[in-house]
Amino acid sequence: MDRTERFQTIERMLRARKVVPRQAFEAELEISRATFKRDLEYLKDRLNVPIAYDAAAGGYRLEASDRTPLPGLWFNGEELQALLTLDTLLESLQPGFLGQDLAPIRERLRALVDQGEHPLDALRTHVRLVAQGARRLEPASFKAVAGATLDRRRLQMTYFSRSSGQIKERTVSPQRMLHYRENWYLDAWCHRENALRRFSLDAMEAAMVLETPASEVDGNELDRHLSGSYGIFSGVPKHTARLQFTAERARWVATESWHEQQNGTWQEDGSYVLEVPYADDRELVMDILKHGRNLRVLGPPALQQRVRDELQAALQQT
Repeated sequence: MDRTERFQTIERMLRARKVVPRQAFEAELEISRATFKRDLEYLKDRLNVPIAYDAAAGGYRLEASDRTPLPGLWFNGEELQALLTLDTLLESLQPGFLGQDLAPIRERLRALVDQGEHPLDALRTHVRLVAQGARRLEPASFKAVAGATLDRRRLQMTYFSRSSGQIKERTVSPQRMLHYRENWYLDAWCHRENALRRFSLDAMEAAMVLETPASEVDGNELDRHLSGSYGIFSGVPKHTARLQFTAERARWVATESWHEQQNGTWQEDGSYVLEVPYADDRELVMDILKHGRNLRVLGPPALQQRVRDELQAALQQT
């Protein structure tokens, strides 16, 4: 039994039996008195478990504490490693993001995982995630949006529209949050436009949660309007792009997910044809162009022309 499992057993015995003699711990855990003493000190001093010795009852018990116990606090070694790996990835995605709020939990997880096979410092040294293209996001905006979304309240904000270059006041009913290509977005019912819209959290200013309950949008309607098309742009799909990748590039693209409703077929010459639905072609064209000569647009004609125009405009800039 490793140390984490012993900690779990000690806590379970204390909760089940109220008062537990030292000898009962040693017998159940099959450890020496010295090992039990070290485990007990670690639980009390490093993990803040309120264990006290009751001389009258002849054993150890849990004291009343204002610390709220976390259900499922005790994990096995593999679960702890998974939690700390996730914590490392989140920190890489948004350095310092919500750090103050999560600091106490992180400290307790660090104390536990450092006793395991792979200390946290080793994890942070050998696991790295590079977040390319992530725009700066204010934690206050994230907290306001998350709070309004979970509490089902309306959100008032000042929003900068990059497409128009204008700043507008918006009141929205949050429906769900989305993390896409290193950035956060909010799907919401806009009461100004009286329609579903998708907002970038980094373009929000002075976000404030209102007391007014949020208007609810049916989940199927939300998916149809905001998730059916290609990329981050909303709208019901109107077209299907047919893209043919060379045999060399197909070895990568064939395993990629471009859209949940995509369809891909291998060709006799080793090339790969990918079909994806779209409403707005802006993001799709950017993804097409990055493949250069390794991709041919088979249709529709409007998409072929749009790609030609972009390539011609790029040539004129060189």
